[in-house]
Amino acid sequence: MTRSPWMQDAEEARGQAESGLAAKILETRTIVLSGEVDEKLAERVMSQVVILDGLNHDPIRVVVTTQGGQVDSGYAIHDLLRFVESPIVTLGAGWVASIGVPILLSAEKDSRYCLPNTRFLLHQPSGGAGGQATDIRIAAEEILKLRERLNELLARETGQSVDKVQTDSDRNFWMTAEEALAYGLVSRIIEHASEID
Repeated sequence: MTRSPWMQDAEEARGQAESGLAAKILETRTIVLSGEVDEKLAERVMSQVVILDGLNHDPIRVVVTTQGGQVDSGYAIHDLLRFVESPIVTLGAGWVASIGVPILLSAEKDSRYCLPNTRFLLHQPSGGAGGQATDIRIAAEEILKLRERLNELLARETGQSVDKVQTDSDRNFWMTAEEALAYGLVSRIIEHASEID
């Protein structure tokens, strides 16, 4: 099916508007990490972080609202946020699920915030494996290694024991903003930007 010229023009205009909006948001040293975490999202977020860190070392705010996604892409974002010299401030909004939680934890403990209606989800990594039995076994072993690394990161950053994190994340473990505060995922629940230190 061929798209009409006006549909192509509308798509181009929308793309330009989104690009302009992203540039305006970057001027505020804010990055919005929204949607499924994949290679494309990781590339966009990491590029924005590098640009902002290259301009100066003022704090960078990262708004996190995601259902999670690819663990390796999430770890890439987490590691780069820890790598740059600019202080990182994270703000959970909407929902912060799966690999989104370690991304939120990339900020120092006192620089992790969430809005009042944010929900959080911990669970063990999942993955589909097919093919020969040996390949399936290798994939399962990798998932277990990922789970162990995630549990250790969550325990280290929240002050919970690895055993508790492992038990909690064995199945979908939902938390409200207040429960996330008690768990150690965030340092404060805020309602206004002025509350960020």
